[in-house]
Amino acid sequence: MVRSQILESAGVSHSCDPAEIDERELKERMAKQGADVETTAAALAKAKAEEVQKRHPEALIIGADQILEYEGRWFDKPQSRNGAAETLRTLRGRTHRLISAVAVHQGEECIWRHLETASLTMREFSNAFLKRYIDDAGPGILESVGAYRLEQTGAQLFTRIEGNYFTVLGLPLLPLLGFLRHVGALGE
Repeated sequence: MVRSQILESAGVSHSCDPAEIDERELKERMAKQGADVETTAAALAKAKAEEVQKRHPEALIIGADQILEYEGRWFDKPQSRNGAAETLRTLRGRTHRLISAVAVHQGEECIWRHLETASLTMREFSNAFLKRYIDDAGPGILESVGAYRLEQTGAQLFTRIEGNYFTVLGLPLLPLLGFLRHVGALGE
């Protein structure tokens, strides 16, 4: 489920205007500067909101991003089925973290940001299951940094999840809704 669908399902009226930033370049620059994964996720969310704000200077802009981290390695979305299989083989039987950040801009100012982390433990699964999973899940898994969609058949990959469901999906929704209510963008 993409972030726009999450907002729509939660009753948040919005329009979707994807940011045009080079996420990979920003992540590499932050890593070279010694930034940790949390700082980098927050910077990505803020950069997305800032970039979109230029096209909609009067609007309240929500930018969000997520990084998967396992043993210090930051993962990118897989580019192919083989890349998805490699990601899943790396994570199988292990615990990884998803760091989800959101930033809200109004005018040229970041008026709110929030960061949440979820911890996910994948079960040990066979190579046969992995192949079947990738075949059944389809190309949508290439849109997910972990090559899984928890809201679909990806749930079968896990034995334990600690953290908020929406954080796993890439948007700390409940704190965001609280903020939007606080500033009057949503009803009480």
